[in-house]
Amino acid sequence: MQHTTRDLRLKWMALATGAALAFGTAAIPAFAHGPIPVKLSAEEQAKFDADRASILAMAGTFKVKFDFQEQTAWQPDYTPIAPKVSGGHEVVRVIEDSGKRIVLQHILVGEHEGKIFPIKHWRQDWVYAPETYLAYAGPNQWKTQAVPEKMRHGRWSQTVWQTDDSPRYGGLGEWEVQGGIPRWRSGWTWRPLARRDAVRKPVYDRYHAINRHQPTPSGWVHWQDNMKMGMKDGKLIPYVQEMTLNTYTKFDGFNAKRADDYWAATKDYWAAVRAEWDAVIAKNGGIMVGEEAQNGSVTGPKLMGLADDIEAGKIKTPDAIAKAKEAIASATSAPKMASALTIK
Repeated sequence: MQHTTRDLRLKWMALATGAALAFGTAAIPAFAHGPIPVKLSAEEQAKFDADRASILAMAGTFKVKFDFQEQTAWQPDYTPIAPKVSGGHEVVRVIEDSGKRIVLQHILVGEHEGKIFPIKHWRQDWVYAPETYLAYAGPNQWKTQAVPEKMRHGRWSQTVWQTDDSPRYGGLGEWEVQGGIPRWRSGWTWRPLARRDAVRKPVYDRYHAINRHQPTPSGWVHWQDNMKMGMKDGKLIPYVQEMTLNTYTKFDGFNAKRADDYWAATKDYWAAVRAEWDAVIAKNGGIMVGEEAQNGSVTGPKLMGLADDIEAGKIKTPDAIAKAKEAIASATSAPKMASALTIK
């Protein structure tokens, strides 16, 4: 039986229990810490260079372990689900580095019935001393969040995007060294459900979370402290606390070239898609786009499929870009003014 790249991607993702799309965070922020004092210029430069090195260390080829554990139930009638562990091989490439802005693109490499194929995965954008970042603001909407001027210095925003470059979550934090180990930690942020949870249609519908990144001697780790929240009797309540640890271990024993070949064929298309998402967000001060359990956003199948068709030679890049712009325009609108994210 012949399988298209999209068929293989969906089969592989199902076998991997959906962990491939498990990353997330987004926020209407709580600035838990005050302004960061300005140091001497030499110290400032050294700290900035060290921050950049920690971010750039997340690029490379890795064996990844995804480990999700619901641990503490906060409602008497909720039973935590069994721990879920899976993994895969992932290529992370620096696709933009302008000094104060670094963009990392993740591409999984899967295998099914002897066929090796790429899966464009999440993207993370890092910006130093940002004026704004994009925050999750409730079901189907994200808003541009202003950062007070006194809170910008010394901090980096991290914005995470779905496989089709639609928004997922954003946060603000500082790279710190504790016990000799660099670590970036966000404030408490909101994020939509990851695919692994959304496909189960649970009682909760969003996460309130802290996001951490740390380089390790063998790669890096991504920690998440996820409070899974949902509506009950008109109030947003916690259902269960989840510990997530995603471990990236340096590894070159897989076909990373397959990911790089995919990116070489589709990078111009994806650059145009990113620019279109950015334009819509900039115009409206945020964005509304439908969330979809299987694909993250409703635009996922169309935008990912067009990239597959480019690589397969079924469509020219300019034609695919035009169709992608149409898909984004038809699926998006300005966000609502009032935020739905409150805890009482």
